[in-house]
Amino acid sequence: MKLSTSLITLLVSVNIGHASSLDVYQDQTFYNYTPNHNFIGFAQGVKASCEGSSMAFLGMSMCPEEERLCKVLTELRTSEQKVQDVVATTKVLEQLISLPQPTTFDAASWIESAKHIGMEQSRLSTQKRVLTQKVKIKQQLFRKQAPTQQASESTALCQEDMELTIPYGYVSFSTRYEADIENKKEISVTQYLSIINRSGIDIEAETAMFYYRSASQHVYPRHFSPWIVSKTMPRPRVKRVAKSKKFRSEEIQMDMLMMSAQKEMPSRRLSRPVATYEDAREYKIKDLTLPSTGIALDLPVLTWKTALSCEVRAYPYENRQAFHICSFKPKYQIDSNAWKVKSSSEVINENASGEYRNDKYHIYTKVEENIKILRKPIVQKERETGIFGGTARKKDGFILTLTNKSDKEKTLTIIERIPTSTTEEIKVKFLEIKSTKKVNYKMLKDGKIEMKLSLAGNQTKKVEVLFEISYDKDLKVNY
Repeated sequence: MKLSTSLITLLVSVNIGHASSLDVYQDQTFYNYTPNHNFIGFAQGVKASCEGSSMAFLGMSMCPEEERLCKVLTELRTSEQKVQDVVATTKVLEQLISLPQPTTFDAASWIESAKHIGMEQSRLSTQKRVLTQKVKIKQQLFRKQAPTQQASESTALCQEDMELTIPYGYVSFSTRYEADIENKKEISVTQYLSIINRSGIDIEAETAMFYYRSASQHVYPRHFSPWIVSKTMPRPRVKRVAKSKKFRSEEIQMDMLMMSAQKEMPSRRLSRPVATYEDAREYKIKDLTLPSTGIALDLPVLTWKTALSCEVRAYPYENRQAFHICSFKPKYQIDSNAWKVKSSSEVINENASGEYRNDKYHIYTKVEENIKILRKPIVQKERETGIFGGTARKKDGFILTLTNKSDKEKTLTIIERIPTSTTEEIKVKFLEIKSTKKVNYKMLKDGKIEMKLSLAGNQTKKVEVLFEISYDKDLKVNY
């Protein structure tokens, strides 16, 4: 039997009406759903609307037993009650001990009674300490999941679409990346979306969108205005009138009030966002179940491969450590510079950093522990300074001592520099790079020197860099 057109339309409209969605931005979250009861959750600062009209919340004296967070709160309340029971029992025992004693005295009976009372007091004290610790743990667990212990419900049941606006910080997401560089010429990148819900509202959404931007953005109107050139007219002098002490005092008080108000204003922080890739900085998850547990839900978003080049590099003028750096052109935009780098199952770095630079993306994977670098200026007696006419010429430089402490050959790129001048009065001339063997180097702009070096196992190599600075003998030069 075929369904009529009107019945099909009705079924489709009902299905659409019950669709739920979640939209997470960097400053707030929107949760749309059709509720089947008034219970909202353990929410704080949340706004609600039903079919576009605002709805109010009420505190609940009784929390629905079937709700997950209500069960967690019930367990907390039960533990708190047990602590109170122990406290009350201890007080009753103390009162019994303080009752008037009998006139007759039986030493053996008194000793036995004291022993039982002492054991009971010790047991109650231990029980109270253990139960108090359990209560603290359960309180921390609940605070991690919800901002308040007060359950909330809507004043009326919304029959259609209900929208909850959840403020910043209660539902957040972030991107993290994992790089596998087992193949030295290719990198495998996996992007993850990490989502945390601690709003006090258990969320279920058929469609969840995550946006790497704020929902509230202020874009001010801009219009063309002509650039006017006009004749300069002398400005009339304005006679300054000294402000009265009373007026100045009021002005200072107003400034202090403004500063105080600015301190009390909550600063809007941006969370670091990230799931299926929809567009740059936009992600999507279907059929998302996101309970308010405060525990990160990690989901893979993308996996892609691209060509890779790695090298060992060092900047001795700034830092004596050599490091590994891997470079590639990303297939998708990189939203976060935090990386986990591995080679197959071996973890290279749990907390590597990355950056976009010179049309490529670079990951600083690890420190090269087997290369030791020393950088020393050439001592004063080895410098040659002379005056020719009115010009002083000063030879200067530094020595690099590079040691490979491993048994394997190491190849590295050294980035060094000589001074560069921004004035015609001071001239800098590169002289030479000296070593026992020829060094492959490039002299680049702004005094940058790029050297390619190879060190055999347990080899030490010295490289001397020399330059000359010429300037007027009456000038004082710093570098």
